[in-house]
Amino acid sequence: MAAVNNGAVDAPRATALRKSLGVIDGIAIAASSTAATTSIGVGLGVIAAVVGLQMPVVLLLAFVPILGIASGYARLNRVEPNCGNSYVWVGRSLSPWLGFLTGWMAIVAVVVFMAYTTAIAGSAILQLAGMAGLHSIGGLTLDPDSTLQSTMLGLTILGAVTFTAVRGVAVAARLQKYLLVFEYVVLIGFCTYGLFAGSQPFSLSWFDPFAIPSFAVLAQGMVIAVFFYWGFEAAFSVSEEVRDPRDASRAGVITVFLVLGLFLLGAVAFQRVLTPTELADNGTVGLAFLGEALARQPLAALPVVALMFSVVASLQATVIPSARGLFAMGRDRTLGPVWTRIHSRYGTPAAGTVLLGAISAVVALLATVIPKLSDLLGAGISSIGLVVAVWYGLTALAAAVRFRGLLREHPWEGLRAVVFPALSALVLLALGGYLGWIFYTSADHLEFSATNGWFQLLFPVLILISGLVVAAHAKWVRRSPYFVTGRGTDAGDADLLGAPTEVPVTTP
Repeated sequence: MAAVNNGAVDAPRATALRKSLGVIDGIAIAASSTAATTSIGVGLGVIAAVVGLQMPVVLLLAFVPILGIASGYARLNRVEPNCGNSYVWVGRSLSPWLGFLTGWMAIVAVVVFMAYTTAIAGSAILQLAGMAGLHSIGGLTLDPDSTLQSTMLGLTILGAVTFTAVRGVAVAARLQKYLLVFEYVVLIGFCTYGLFAGSQPFSLSWFDPFAIPSFAVLAQGMVIAVFFYWGFEAAFSVSEEVRDPRDASRAGVITVFLVLGLFLLGAVAFQRVLTPTELADNGTVGLAFLGEALARQPLAALPVVALMFSVVASLQATVIPSARGLFAMGRDRTLGPVWTRIHSRYGTPAAGTVLLGAISAVVALLATVIPKLSDLLGAGISSIGLVVAVWYGLTALAAAVRFRGLLREHPWEGLRAVVFPALSALVLLALGGYLGWIFYTSADHLEFSATNGWFQLLFPVLILISGLVVAAHAKWVRRSPYFVTGRGTDAGDADLLGAPTEVPVTTP
């Protein structure tokens, strides 16, 4: 990589991240970032409130474009591994402005995700306290659905996770392997038992897409389901720290299939054990409700412990690739030099990691204006899902443009490398646009309420406006070379737009 002279550290250390990871480490990071246990534990209630018993088929339908996105990520990563990934790939293939907005959307969405995931961590602690018989402290009634109480407890977890992330990816990956094994054993065990012990009748109509009542319901459900898969790209964000970039590609694609199986298992198990009303009404404590329905204490507490581990792992796995995305943007001078400062001992972008954690903590405190955690999650998941759908769509479109030459030289390979990602991009962009329109037309005024459409649309709009302002500053004040070429500072791979034969024709 080219050196970045920011005065913070010597040039070689400013641009070199240590290569120490393999494919298993990548899967651990990507699976932790996707946080299947967290999505199942607190997200199924959100999606059930929208699509009802059609939750399994919606999760299955969302997998199809996500697989196209993952395929595009894998191919792009093989020819241009870069910790900035989407930001660099979209900037080079489509437009530097779109590329910057893609990177900006990813970072801001992550900050908000970390903020409310911090609250989920605190909520899990409060749930465990309640199971242990502790329901109040000093006259204060402990409430797992209180955003304020959950956030204040969760901030301690965020601080510990940020410190661990500063120590490096290898340390985090080792910890996440143990966390993943425990949470998956518990999740799979309880959900499998729920398939047979549940009292609700199973129906094949749960997998019937034509049973979804309207296209509006389908669109909102699909966008929320896309949010469930969000995080697999974490494997590609640490591609400069893996021994072989192909390991990052394999890890990302394997993770997508892994979480699909977990989501379908969880969705069917929850619907076998809980009624739709119970699932929708107990969204933030869904795993605790499932555990108590299937077992007695102390076994009933195991799903909540698994949720706690999942939250810790997802926070850690989110901090790490996000700090490296900011590292790439700082390296290209689209953001400030603070993001490129590498720790002299750990070889990580330590200053950026700490700053990212601090910003997320501030946002978490600001989010306490929404008193109920269940309302915060409902609004946050829908809004972030819309943003994720747009940036995934742009990345897949960049892959289709980048490898379009394969359609001439290798038609069958071109079908998989170009057409599949392009269709996936169109689906996600159309869903994102339609959901935005639904939010806009569902209200006639702005109200700081989790159910207000304008309030839910406010977050994506603020991302777009702020991103354009920061991009303008980077282009005309920082004079970043990124806005001339769309390339990262270390982009030295072959120009594949005009040389399709240089692209490997094997699948990841």
